[in-house]
Amino acid sequence: MAMTKSDKKLMKELQRSNHQNLIAYSFLAPWIIGFVVFSLGPFIYTFYLSFFKVTRSGLGYSRTPIGFDNYVTAFFTNLDFVPNMISFVMLELTYVPAIVIISFILGILLNRELKFRSGFRTIFFLPVIVLSSTVMDQLISAGGTRLADFSENIIFQTTMQYSETISVALLGLFTNFTMVLWFTGIPVILFINGLQKINGALYEAAKIDGATTWQILWKITVPIIKPTALIVTIFSIVQIGMYNINPLFQQIKTAMYNTAAGLGLTSAYTWIYTLIVLLFVGIAFLVFRTSDKEKGVKLTSIQRRQFEQLKAKRDAALESEVA
Repeated sequence: MAMTKSDKKLMKELQRSNHQNLIAYSFLAPWIIGFVVFSLGPFIYTFYLSFFKVTRSGLGYSRTPIGFDNYVTAFFTNLDFVPNMISFVMLELTYVPAIVIISFILGILLNRELKFRSGFRTIFFLPVIVLSSTVMDQLISAGGTRLADFSENIIFQTTMQYSETISVALLGLFTNFTMVLWFTGIPVILFINGLQKINGALYEAAKIDGATTWQILWKITVPIIKPTALIVTIFSIVQIGMYNINPLFQQIKTAMYNTAAGLGLTSAYTWIYTLIVLLFVGIAFLVFRTSDKEKGVKLTSIQRRQFEQLKAKRDAALESEVA
């Protein structure tokens, strides 16, 4: 049976797609191999070590099976692990929403047509380049990142009457607000990139239909920018979790060189820490998931005509390429 013109077109498109996928996987292959060998393998081995007492001797490391004793020690014997874990959870609950909201607002402002826009973008991103981890550690230890003491503020005094934990967490957030602004450097760039990819015809059509700025923000910008917000949230969760302001991460790094406790206890610390991070990532997926109603922005009659014209032009271009 002879192939029709549409069948030939479909075959060429499939071959082109398979060829592009092959090229993409060839570029990803070095990273995938490196991830499996240097990240996934040690990650699984760490879980294995968490059920052993690992001691170091002149002949190397020896392993003694102890079951869940390392996890029991972490939660019920060690006096620092649980308080540090709670501090880490409060850091994530306060810093991450602040970083996402502030970086989104800055991204919208820096995406507008205004004078010296490139200069303002550089100002917000420059601290990320200049202030490396070592420099930032010195500033933190010297108190250079802390603002004035807000503990006597009436807002925090009122919050203290209801929940001391929440009040202390908010006090730490506002006292170290310089750190929040420093963490927004890369998220601002990500949001600007996502905002620039939104089709401007959507905004123009919405304005023609009488939509307000607030409606445009919540009905067009926010649903489309959700995938970028998810990336920013995951990036912020991981970045805060691996930074020196996280006491749990500091305890894990210190325990790695404690030969008396052994690598088994450190592995247990690491896996508990990993599960907490994965829990926050899962919450981020639930918060920023795209519902069936938001999978596509509702189009007005004007927008439909515009997209139908674009689709017709695309189909004509594909037919000319096949021919």
